[in-house]
Amino acid sequence: MHFDLIDLRLYLNILEAGNITAGATRSHLSLAAASARIRAMEASLGIAFLQRGRRGVSPTAAGQALAQHARTLLLYADHLQQDLAEYAKGVKGQVRLLCNTTALSEYLPEVLADFLHSQPHVDIDLQELPSQRITHALRQGAAELGIVSDAVDTQGLMTRPFRDDPLVLVMPREHALSSQPSPSFSDTLAHDYVGLASHSALAVYLEEQALHLGRRMQLRIRAEGFDALLRMVARGAGLAVVPLAALQRNPHLALQSRPLSEAWARRRLLLLCARDFEGLPLYAQSLCLALQAP
Repeated sequence: MHFDLIDLRLYLNILEAGNITAGATRSHLSLAAASARIRAMEASLGIAFLQRGRRGVSPTAAGQALAQHARTLLLYADHLQQDLAEYAKGVKGQVRLLCNTTALSEYLPEVLADFLHSQPHVDIDLQELPSQRITHALRQGAAELGIVSDAVDTQGLMTRPFRDDPLVLVMPREHALSSQPSPSFSDTLAHDYVGLASHSALAVYLEEQALHLGRRMQLRIRAEGFDALLRMVARGAGLAVVPLAALQRNPHLALQSRPLSEAWARRRLLLLCARDFEGLPLYAQSLCLALQAP
């Protein structure tokens, strides 16, 4: 087997683009050169990695395995380059950090801004995803760090405490559920909701919890952030489920809050996760220390 990093990047670019021509363009290769490289990869093992069709290409079972290992190898190659780059003035490193909605909106802006100010040679690729997708990406080697709810399975990953983060039900002061000390999420689904934008990790998570109950949330409107959402709830537009930290930032609003009875809502921690903290590049380890600072 004689694959180089150019072959692996080309192969992943082809999969992402869905055809060899676009993948070759992304890799800055001619179509003929890209096709020759793919044929040589397949011939070296006698295995087809791509299924070719009129609408483009898709990976075979062997191709899916190759893609997983290629991502890991390229990530390690980037780590090697970036670790060595720390000895060269002016060369930047980049950390890919995946986080859920609460971490992104409530805890990270100031911490990351301070880190970037103090570490001018480091950039951060920040993306919001549901916690389960974050753990999957970390296991696949698609990111260095993630921040997730402690309600998800982190088997195979190393974790460190990040922040306390319970979810609470918020409602207008005169709402029908205000008489219940700890309503269930199921009880709330009979009432109208104000939700976050559909791409929000927390919105996806709550809608999944409703589907597990065989129900759907009655969403009257979606808001782009917690501040707008809470203001709508205070004016009677519906219920919402938010992190306690978001509610505490808005003490002036005419709201009531109640804990939900479900265990997933009583999550105590956000967790900082990695495949191997000690194996991270030095600049990524410095970001870990900044995230764990009180």
